[in-house]
Amino acid sequence: MENHRSSRTPMVQIIVAMAGWGTIGVFVLESGQPAFNVVFARCVLGAVALAVACLVGGYFRDTGLTRRNLLLAAGGGVCLVFNWVFLFSSFEQTSITITTVVYHTQPFYVLFLGALLFKERLTRANVGWVVLAFVGLVLTTELWTALRGGGLDSRQLLGILNALAAAVLYALATIAAKQLKGVRPQITALIQVLIGIPLLLPFVRFAALPAPGASSWIWLAVLGVFHTGVLYHLLYSAVPHLPSSTIAVVAFVNPAVAIVCDVVVYAHRPTLAEIVGIVLIVLSSLGVTLRWQPLAARGPNAGPGDASTGPEVPVPAEVPVATGAPTPLVTVDEAGSPHSVLRKQG
Repeated sequence: MENHRSSRTPMVQIIVAMAGWGTIGVFVLESGQPAFNVVFARCVLGAVALAVACLVGGYFRDTGLTRRNLLLAAGGGVCLVFNWVFLFSSFEQTSITITTVVYHTQPFYVLFLGALLFKERLTRANVGWVVLAFVGLVLTTELWTALRGGGLDSRQLLGILNALAAAVLYALATIAAKQLKGVRPQITALIQVLIGIPLLLPFVRFAALPAPGASSWIWLAVLGVFHTGVLYHLLYSAVPHLPSSTIAVVAFVNPAVAIVCDVVVYAHRPTLAEIVGIVLIVLSSLGVTLRWQPLAARGPNAGPGDASTGPEVPVPAEVPVATGAPTPLVTVDEAGSPHSVLRKQG
């Protein structure tokens, strides 16, 4: 009974984190602030929330930070912060649904960067999933309309390009964080939001910030404290206690909630083509994350580490668990989805 209760609690934490991140587009839009202002406020408030979490958890006692780790965390932070800027800009230029779905193509950029930078082998299955995701992308976005001769709104196109840029930047942050060793993910997240504060200062429109006491501050405060400090802490506390395959599947609570928010709050009505495209992207993302090999003959001893399964998806946050157990490696994106794989220790 105790084991069932202890495993149920991390599952609830993961679901809460995914569902919470699914609402992030609404909070960005309802704040009424330019993307740079939103990200700056999030970095400041998120830094306070994460610092408190690290202090209470005792994570400052043994940070594991070396000069190399600090540089990697800072470099990843630059990519992550501007990833937020592009992502939040996309929310303003196109629908939350399209932004979320386009952004969820980022595991494929991680694959390509891994092949380019680390000479990791791309399997035929991975290439097939990428092609399937591209078909889904064409169907989900207005590219489908453009291909049929219906034209493409310039603002919509800019929103799609911003979502793609955010996904590529997140992939770069993932590659940088893959090289981090022995640093708690909460500490890494704190460094990244701290980097964002001076980085964004030249771009902040202080005159546009809401007046003291304005309701916009509530939306910004929730983004900083809840979506950043609380949800990151919930996720990273739960990850060591759940199988990576479970995390990967539960992660899709996030886009589901985001699409529901878009429908309920902004009356967005997905077309049949959008729905098919969303399904294809979710399916292909799961295929890459869980290393499905539909056409490969797998022997009885084949496992995640076998050469036949192709390269691991590089991921940033390594959470230590008991020696000898599979280590869940999780990359958390700001549309909220963590893409997980299993790596055997030792």
